[in-house]
Amino acid sequence: MANEKIIKQKDEEVKALAASIKDAKLVLLTDYRGINVTDVTDLRKTLRGTNSEYKVIKNNITRRALKECSLEGLDEALVGPTAVILGKVDYLEPAKAIYEFTKKNEFYKIKGGIVEGKVMSAEEIITLAKLPSRETLLSMLAGALLGNISKLAVALDQVKVQKEANA
Repeated sequence: MANEKIIKQKDEEVKALAASIKDAKLVLLTDYRGINVTDVTDLRKTLRGTNSEYKVIKNNITRRALKECSLEGLDEALVGPTAVILGKVDYLEPAKAIYEFTKKNEFYKIKGGIVEGKVMSAEEIITLAKLPSRETLLSMLAGALLGNISKLAVALDQVKVQKEANA
């Protein structure tokens, strides 16, 4: 029979993780086999810069926390060694950081995750990570709008020049 103290401690871990999952914009489940301590330390440092956490948590604890949050569809991702990345502020920057890390480390894999409460497959998360950042997209939009406004200004100026020439 398991010790009541241990059971209580595990329940507290589940509740704490469930609360973190509910508050997180991004929850990534990754396979961390084949990477060394230096790589993990660098990854943790990179993730801290994106307001994210990197934790290695037992699959059973993670499974129970996901169940407590009413999130299903990630059971197949909770096989083997699993690291949990929790993005607190943004989902795009941590996803990009992990994706870049997977490109440098062939054994490190994204298993799946949750983006703003929606369960997503590894492929969907990788597609999301390949998108340009929000700032880049906004600058592209601003450039497109500015180009059209400039063309309108030139066209209006030409109309003015023609009217002055005809007058």
